[in-house]
Amino acid sequence: MRTTFALAAVIVASAITYASSANLCEAAARKESCPPSAAFFGFMGCAAALVFACLGAAYGTAKSGVGVANMGVLHHEMVMKSIIPVVMAGVLGIYGLIVAVLLASGIKADDAYMYSSYSGFSALSAGLCCGLAGLAAGIAIGIVGDAGVRANARQPKLFVGIILILIFAEALGLYGLIVALILQSNKLECDKIADSYFATATGGCVG
Repeated sequence: MRTTFALAAVIVASAITYASSANLCEAAARKESCPPSAAFFGFMGCAAALVFACLGAAYGTAKSGVGVANMGVLHHEMVMKSIIPVVMAGVLGIYGLIVAVLLASGIKADDAYMYSSYSGFSALSAGLCCGLAGLAAGIAIGIVGDAGVRANARQPKLFVGIILILIFAEALGLYGLIVALILQSNKLECDKIADSYFATATGGCVG
């Protein structure tokens, strides 16, 4: 009888030890893959997407706007036709805004250790792709828009060629937006990380 009680006590103690080991494994796995610093990279991705894209949009708008203003002094009837570079530069800021909002919505703060490093790195790369691509496109649009509207005022036949150049310059920002959306979809949920780890009989953790 005593042997039966002793065996039952050993089994219960082993079960409790195993359960506590499993909980420790899940906690250790979540702390390792989902540290508090992971959210920093996600927020930096949001900032990079919006700031760099807006820098490109601001430069393109300012550079093209100067050309439009100078051209409008002598050919005011062509101002509305020459405003196209300004509009295309402004769209770059919208690209950055879209990516920043998507990245920010994916950062979870409901509980501790809920945002993985993998997701943070993915968000940072997505923000840099969109932001730097928008900056490059903004510089190209600004330079082409400034020179293009001045040349178009003297030779109206250049209008179609200038528009084509602006379209290809705008496509640079679109490439960054597409890649950023693909990278943004790459996420690693911390709940799945914890569930995939379990304790072994020797007290170790296996994933």
